[in-house]
Amino acid sequence: MLVIGLTGSIGMGKSTTARLFAEEGAAVHDADATVHALYGGPAAPLIEAAFPGTVRDGVVDRKELGTRVLGDAAALAKLESIVHPLVREAERAFLSRARDDGAAVAVLDIPLLFETGRDRDVDKVVVASAGAEEQRRRVMERPGMTDEIFKRVLARQTPDAEKRARADAVIDTGHGIERARAQVRAAIADFAGS
Repeated sequence: MLVIGLTGSIGMGKSTTARLFAEEGAAVHDADATVHALYGGPAAPLIEAAFPGTVRDGVVDRKELGTRVLGDAAALAKLESIVHPLVREAERAFLSRARDDGAAVAVLDIPLLFETGRDRDVDKVVVASAGAEEQRRRVMERPGMTDEIFKRVLARQTPDAEKRARADAVIDTGHGIERARAQVRAAIADFAGS
């Protein structure tokens, strides 16, 4: 089974690209959905212990947690030390199920793939990307997004140009879904032949 690590900076179309891989028959692990489930389950008491007052009715209040950790490197590292091992455990279970189901391709959606050295854990790396103006437009449409938050998030991420240079394939999401779909198909075909 070929294991692809899918990444991309904020607003670059990673979720759309993951969906396109799924439509081509790949098994896809959604990191955001996993974290969402963890925040309403096993991670909640651990996060509450580390950041008192961030859990309400057994579910992590993402907005409150964000105000505590964004811009605070030590707090963010503490949160990641709680969440990342749980996400990796979920990924291992997903890959085991995908192998058992006979999947030819499995995609791990890993937001901070290069930043956390996870590129070493996959066979191929795919980067979702779009132009800087399109990225900014998409991100600023998100509820509660501010220029300051956007800058903080970008500061934590490997620059898009570096991600593109290190990728085995780049999916350009800035020119419509059909073009991106063709690039996903081409990447799968190329990987299958290598």
